[in-house]
Amino acid sequence: MTDNIPLQPVRHKKRHDNKHKNGCCPWSRCCGIGEFRPRTVWLGHPEKREQRYPRNVINNQKYNFFTFLPGVLFNQFKYFFNLYFLLLACSQFVLELRLGALYTYWVPLGFVLIITIMREAVEEIRCFLRDKEVNSQIYSKLSTRGTVKVKSSGIQVGDLIIVEKNQRVPADMIFLRTSERNGSCFLRTDQLDGETDWKLRLPVGCTQRLPTAGDLLQIRSFVYAEEPNIDIHNFIGTFTREDGDPPVNESLSIENALWASTVIASGTVIGVVIYTGKELRSVMNTSNPKHKVGLFDLEVNCLTKILFGALVVVSLVMVALQHFAGRWYLQIFRFLLLFSNIVPISLRVNLDMGKMVFSWMIRRDSKIPGTVVRASTIPEQLGRISYLLTDKTGTLTQNEMVFRRLHLGTVAYGMDSMDEVQSHVFSAYTQPSHDLPASRAPPTTKVRKTISSRVHEAVKAIALVHNVTPVYESNGVTDQAEAEQHYEDACRVYQASSPDEVSLVQWTESVGLTLVGRDQASMQLRTPSGQILNFTILQIFPFTYESKRMGIIVRDESTGEITFYMKGADVVMAGIVQYNDWLEEECGNMAREGLRVLVVSKKSLTEEQYQDFEARYVQAKLSVHDRSLKVATVIESLEMEMELLCLTGVEDQLQADVRPTLEILRNAGIKVWMLTGDKLETATCTAKNAHLVTRNQDIHIFRPVTTRGEAHLELNAFRRKHDCALVISGDSLEVCLKFYEYEFMELACQCPAVVCCRCAPTQKAQIVRLLQERTGKLTCAVGDGGNDVSMIQEADCGVGVEGKEGKQASLAADFSVTQFKHLGRLLMVHGRNSYKRSAALSQFVIHRSLCISTMQAVFSSVFYFASVPLYQGFLIIGYSTLYTMFPVFSLVLDKDVKSEVAMLYPELYKDLLKGRPLSFKTFLIWVLISIYQGSIIMYGALLLFESEFVHIVAISFTSLILTELLMVALTVQTWHWLMIVAELLSLACYIASLVFLHEFIDVYFIATLSFLWKVTVITLVSCLPLYILKYLRRRFSPPNYSKLTS
Repeated sequence: MTDNIPLQPVRHKKRHDNKHKNGCCPWSRCCGIGEFRPRTVWLGHPEKREQRYPRNVINNQKYNFFTFLPGVLFNQFKYFFNLYFLLLACSQFVLELRLGALYTYWVPLGFVLIITIMREAVEEIRCFLRDKEVNSQIYSKLSTRGTVKVKSSGIQVGDLIIVEKNQRVPADMIFLRTSERNGSCFLRTDQLDGETDWKLRLPVGCTQRLPTAGDLLQIRSFVYAEEPNIDIHNFIGTFTREDGDPPVNESLSIENALWASTVIASGTVIGVVIYTGKELRSVMNTSNPKHKVGLFDLEVNCLTKILFGALVVVSLVMVALQHFAGRWYLQIFRFLLLFSNIVPISLRVNLDMGKMVFSWMIRRDSKIPGTVVRASTIPEQLGRISYLLTDKTGTLTQNEMVFRRLHLGTVAYGMDSMDEVQSHVFSAYTQPSHDLPASRAPPTTKVRKTISSRVHEAVKAIALVHNVTPVYESNGVTDQAEAEQHYEDACRVYQASSPDEVSLVQWTESVGLTLVGRDQASMQLRTPSGQILNFTILQIFPFTYESKRMGIIVRDESTGEITFYMKGADVVMAGIVQYNDWLEEECGNMAREGLRVLVVSKKSLTEEQYQDFEARYVQAKLSVHDRSLKVATVIESLEMEMELLCLTGVEDQLQADVRPTLEILRNAGIKVWMLTGDKLETATCTAKNAHLVTRNQDIHIFRPVTTRGEAHLELNAFRRKHDCALVISGDSLEVCLKFYEYEFMELACQCPAVVCCRCAPTQKAQIVRLLQERTGKLTCAVGDGGNDVSMIQEADCGVGVEGKEGKQASLAADFSVTQFKHLGRLLMVHGRNSYKRSAALSQFVIHRSLCISTMQAVFSSVFYFASVPLYQGFLIIGYSTLYTMFPVFSLVLDKDVKSEVAMLYPELYKDLLKGRPLSFKTFLIWVLISIYQGSIIMYGALLLFESEFVHIVAISFTSLILTELLMVALTVQTWHWLMIVAELLSLACYIASLVFLHEFIDVYFIATLSFLWKVTVITLVSCLPLYILKYLRRRFSPPNYSKLTS
């Protein structure tokens, strides 16, 4: 019983994801709309509104015209680093504190700010143009003046909007009319919930029956809608027509709602707008974009605080050594300014410019074409990802279904044996029905006929049990009406709520039985011989996530036979079909191959049986209380002892190279979590197929839980499992997080892989946030649909995949790729290089500043602790810009291993997760090197100079420049031609500029032999020991990457 550890209930903090509940919303007051309230919307009369509604505009910008400059400056100066330099520059306006020319402090600060403002301005303009494109889309509006054009941003609550096929729905609407003959329409919702199943939507019956669309404005009618909320799967409302006799009342549900960001997949629809702007379901499901600051930047910020502490300590020590004589408080300030180089202002500029170079390299990489960097401030984050959270549909999979397997128990047909199925179907419809009696037929024929008839029954069932509608479109040769009349194959397109169903119907067409026509009451199939079979649809029981099955009752018009067909998931169908010994085993085998398995069955009904069922079914549908339960009970009375016909296996094809990419990520120490809006079975299938869950790993499917007690028991059961992947549904996850957040996250983080299915968009973001809070590790979210935007914006790195689900995710992401496989190179090569180069660059800039500060400290100590600068004017600016900037900055081109090696050994990436390239240990090593070199150069110059003070400046400054150039050469691991150019150019610049520096340096002294040998000795003493140490380290304790390069 040691496993049953009592779980402590979590004491809840107020979390962000509850912000939209109970009608409370962060935008309510600023929009002047107060609390969210239900509303009455009059058709075509927006002026009759009873409250103010927000404008229908999409706005993803961080600033507006007035807040841009204050906002950018605030974001810059809220960091200690930049605020320190602002105060430093301002102090130079005080005469008693001034140490040199004003430009020595204001030019570097101004340069930093201008670069930052320009970068932010470019990003804001791009964002503004993207929003403007969406807000300027033109729609048709029904008005008393006829049909008028209106921009998306001009749409109001109460407007009657016409939306064409393949057009985005601009606002949340109630569906009033459709041009489709069958009186319904299909909706693509992948941008909203991530599901690629097309949803069937029904218009309000009263308005669909009106003779023309213009009559919508002639009737007195209104929609009563619930208050705006976050739930995209439910809606409650009513439609009332007052001038009817008697008045008409119809209840409205999600079936009548068209949410914004969905796309009309069939026909032209007319709807009345009920929610706009910030009250849209899609907007309420999207969290506000946060200003992302990289972990690396925070670490550098922390190091600068340490350096600032050192600066204060050094200044106090200097004043203390003067015994606090005179106006010592002014002396402290002067020393703070004198040693201000300890905190290098060029660090920020170098890092920002480095990030721009890294972003440019990512964009220019021919191995990952089409990659876009939208957030150029965080490329080094890609080098330290511990958790990768990915969407499934369209990200890991192509969302293209292919029929792979038909299994009849005794025989199975794969892709290579489909011609056998075709011949069985052909023979079933071409053989005369008055065949030889079974007793007189030879035994072989009997067996063959049995298989043949079973195949035919299975194919016929698959061709009938679905929600697919064939639609005919003109193809330039044949017009629509003619194509519909003659069932033209070339003009036919299948529409359905699920790609699985389309693939099944396309397969029956390929083996000879074609679905050619369908409306709400009938269906037509064409046989291989061209004969049309007519079926009357008596009842349809649609697929739901609770029932996991769908059924249809049809009457064959030629024979009058009534048959109930059903297909569904094996877990529910096993209890419905007659006993057999192969179903469970074969379903398991097919699932292990990564196929989506459906079980197909049938039951023949007599006329009396059907009439009895229909009477009970209609009665159940009319009941007000427990309607769904009573309806389900009536249907279940039919679902008994059904004849098992076959199993079908459909594969959702993976994106190219998904398996090797996931393998690379796993070997790099990155844990992959799959968060999807899809069904549990489908998600589990894809996880196995993509090898997200390896073959030797167990899968723990978390049972559905609704109460705290159930969650407790299930968590304890999960705790006993070791090294197994977790599969959990969104509803169960919500219960676990409500009561046992800490315990659940602790267990989930130990899993090699986690799959969360039926996840709402806000839930995805919540999981990312919890991972960040609980583990403190960096997260990367990958998705391709509008439902992934919240998760992408919440993660430390958001990557959008430009896929079939549009560009919404890629536009909101920090990085956008064209295929999932590019993620491997983006992290292993560019992420790793960006982080290592940023670390080297920052340490070098700190080293450069500490060197000159050490020399200043030695100089002041020797000259009785005087607050006099060693180098003045241009020397101090030239040191950190013209003379050393290019070689130091050229470190952004350095790399320890070739990109092919980094991809081949992803374990190299794992080393970076510990944050060693920039740690307190490496920082301390560089501080010690700086103190050693600064002291050697200064003491050497003081010892070796002979007559004039100017000689000290000449010797020490030249030695300092040479030392920096040699240190860059020491640090470089792979030479690039630009590095050599930078080294030589810097040296040439220094030699050339000596002519103009006669006020600081004695030009005649530099030309003497005495000067040359002194500089050479000092530089050798400062650099040679470090070269020797580097050689010994490489020889006796080489790092991992050097083992691979050698």
